Amino acid sequence: MIVARKTIGERLAQLEAQRKTLQIRLSKQERAIDTRRKVLIGALVLHRLENDRDVQIGGGLAAWLRSELPKFLTRDGDRDLFDDLLKPRANEPTIGNIGNGSAV
Repeated sequence: MIVARKTIGERLAQLEAQRKTLQIRLSKQERAIDTRRKVLIGALVLHRLENDRDVQIGGGLAAWLRSELPKFLTRDGDRDLFDDLLKPRANEPTIGNIGNGSAV
């Protein structure tokens, strides 16, 4: 039995098709993660509006979210979605250091 070998061009075309398929899958996964993040942040804001109408969001929204999200999110998978947001950035004020001279 003789097996016909694919030409380099055919192999490249096959690899390109696989790349496109994987790129589409990755884009779909990223959109799903983005949507989940938006739903969770929206749920937190709505929850606070319904239950704590007097909440002051001092020091910026990012600092407030870093303070509130860990208490609000109950699943590890949901927390993982916000790893980038939950970690304080250098020179960014946090709820604990606003007004005490340590925020730049």
